[in-house]
Amino acid sequence: MMARRISQLLLAGSVALTLTVVGTATGCKEKTAAPTPAVPAAGTKGPTAAPDAAPTAAPKADESAPQSSDAGAGATAKPGAKYTFGVIAKSQGNPVFQAARTGAFDGAKKIGEEMGITIEINWRTPNNEDAQAQAQFVEQLVSSGVDGIAISVSDAKVLTSAINAAVDKGIPVVTWDSDAPESKRFAYYGIDDVEAGREVARQLVVAAGETGVVGILAGNQNAPNLQARVRGVKEELAKHPGITIKETYYHLETAPEAVARLQQVQSANPDITGWAMVGGWPLFTENALDGIYTKAKVVSVDTLPQQLEYVRKGQVAALVGQDCYGWGFESVRLLANKVHKNQNPPQTINHFNLAVVTKANVEDYAGLWQKWLAPGKDAGTK
Repeated sequence: MMARRISQLLLAGSVALTLTVVGTATGCKEKTAAPTPAVPAAGTKGPTAAPDAAPTAAPKADESAPQSSDAGAGATAKPGAKYTFGVIAKSQGNPVFQAARTGAFDGAKKIGEEMGITIEINWRTPNNEDAQAQAQFVEQLVSSGVDGIAISVSDAKVLTSAINAAVDKGIPVVTWDSDAPESKRFAYYGIDDVEAGREVARQLVVAAGETGVVGILAGNQNAPNLQARVRGVKEELAKHPGITIKETYYHLETAPEAVARLQQVQSANPDITGWAMVGGWPLFTENALDGIYTKAKVVSVDTLPQQLEYVRKGQVAALVGQDCYGWGFESVRLLANKVHKNQNPPQTINHFNLAVVTKANVEDYAGLWQKWLAPGKDAGTK
C-alpha cells in the first residue's frame, strides 16, 4: 500500500514530511482508557481508587521490558493518510472481546481525528476459540494488504509463526490480552497476568481465611495468559501453609462447559472451600454457583455485568477487573503510532492497573459496561 511505501522510504531516510492535523475519521468521539482501580472492601489488599463512569487511567508500563530503539520518533507520514488495521480476538460471543471490538472502532475514530488520518478496522474473529482459524485470519489480512494487525493470541505455539510471517512481510503486529512473547510482535497491551493471579489469590485469602482447599478454574491450558494467571495464584497461595491447592481444572472457554466442569468437580470434591477462577466463564450465565457458593468462597478475574450480579448477591467475594475496552483502543493507538509516526512505545510490554470489585463498590461498575458494549459504535466501518 502507498502508506506502507511512504513509511519504508522514511525509514531509509529519503523523505521528510510535516504533519498537518486534519480530522477525517468517522464515529464516536469518546475515548475511554484503562479503568481506574476500584476500592476493595475493608481489609483487602487490592487497589484503592474508585473508578469514574468513563475511566481515564493511563496504562502501566512494564519497566523491565525491552526498550525500543526508535521510541519518540516524530510524525513522518503525510496528513490525510488512510490505514486499515486487522483486529483479531479469540471468539465472537465473549463479552470481553465485544468490549475490545467497541474499543477498536472507537479508537479508529478518536485516534484518527487526533492524527489527521483515516483508520478502518477489519475485524476478523472466529465464532469460537480456534488458534488455527486465527492463524488463517492473519494470513488473509496480510494478503488483503492491511497496514497492521492486533491479535489476542489463543495459542502462542500456533500463532508465533503466523505473526512472524506477517512481520517479515512488513506488517507490524501488536498483541493484546494474550501475548506471543517469542514472536516478532513489537508490543503487547494487557493485564499483568501473573499479578492478576496473585490478586485473585489474595482476595480469596481475605474471603476464606488462612486455611482450606482451593480449586483453580483455568480455561484453555494452551493460552499463555491463563497459564501465567495460574502461576500467580499458585505463587501467592504458597505463602499460606494452611491452604492446599486441590488441582488446576481446564475446560473449553464457554459458559456451559465451565459451569459443567465447576459443578462436577465440586460435587466430586466436597472438601473444596475456595475457587480461584482465572477467567469468569461460569459467571457469564445465571445460577452457575448453585450448590457451590454455600460451600466455597469464589474469586474471579473479569468484571462483566453478569458477574457483578453474583457480587451483589454475595455469591462471589471479589472480582479482579481488566481494561477490556482498552485492549482494542490502545492496540489501535500502538499501531497508528507505529505506521504513521514510525514510533514504537518506550517499552514492549504495557500493562494497565488492576481493579478489584467487591460488594462495597460493585455499583461503581454498573454503568461502565453499558459504554463498553454500546451498539452502533462501528457504523460505516468494516
